[in-house]
Amino acid sequence: MAPLQHPARREPALPKTVVITGASDGTGAAAARLLVRDGHRVVAVGRSEAKTKAVADELGVHHFVADFADLHQVRTLAAQLADHCPRIDVLANNAGAILGDRHVTADGFEETFQVNYLAPFLLTNLLLDTLLASQALVVQTSSNAARLSARVDLDDLDNARNYSPVRAYGNAKLELVLFTRELHDRYHEQGLSAVAFHPGGVASNFAQTSRSPVGTLFRTPVPRLLLQSPQKAARQLLRFVTPTPEECVVSGAYYENGKPRTLKAPPIGPQLWEATTALLDLNKR
Repeated sequence: MAPLQHPARREPALPKTVVITGASDGTGAAAARLLVRDGHRVVAVGRSEAKTKAVADELGVHHFVADFADLHQVRTLAAQLADHCPRIDVLANNAGAILGDRHVTADGFEETFQVNYLAPFLLTNLLLDTLLASQALVVQTSSNAARLSARVDLDDLDNARNYSPVRAYGNAKLELVLFTRELHDRYHEQGLSAVAFHPGGVASNFAQTSRSPVGTLFRTPVPRLLLQSPQKAARQLLRFVTPTPEECVVSGAYYENGKPRTLKAPPIGPQLWEATTALLDLNKR
């Protein structure tokens, strides 16, 4: 894995174009605000038209709406972004959700798997030409659930066996880490870089609509008393966008607490990539 090359200052002379999914609330919205403050061009993407538009109007930026539980909307989003953004310096795949009882989407996939992994995989691959031409950075918002509660099984990517909301979420976040490594391995020599990170526990609306015990907890005052603010979590994302010289960011790595961390994951990245492209009917590159 190779270090990324970035300007020495957090406020570069040339602003970057940053696309952020999950930008209607929480860490995504906080990151959008900080990036605009620092002079970057932000494109906000969210699931809720009203909430995403409110953030975009506040910041004076463009926005697009897509529900990741509907892959047709993800494909439409990719086409809109490719048309609107001739250059994308950073794609922040930040959208995600922990859900409840096992549910299959209209696309035929288990919803947690689709929203947290399949959708960002699809979006990234559909934007790959733009990302490569831009020598972009892809930042994946993962979770420590990737090492605490994940058991990725290539024969059960849809979580049909031994389903639980936390396990399905952890699996998807580990799949994002494996996807990050594969992006690096396949495209870093062409100028693309990728990192995944755990932002830490965040006092946000992240799980308040979840149908799981985690959602029940997030609907109490406890998270806001114990967890960090979305603004603090957003600063971790910004470290990858414009790191200081002391913050050497390593492409292909997974980060916790601001430092690369090794995950004990099976070496199935290439197989997972091929299985995913087959599920999504993507042309192999």
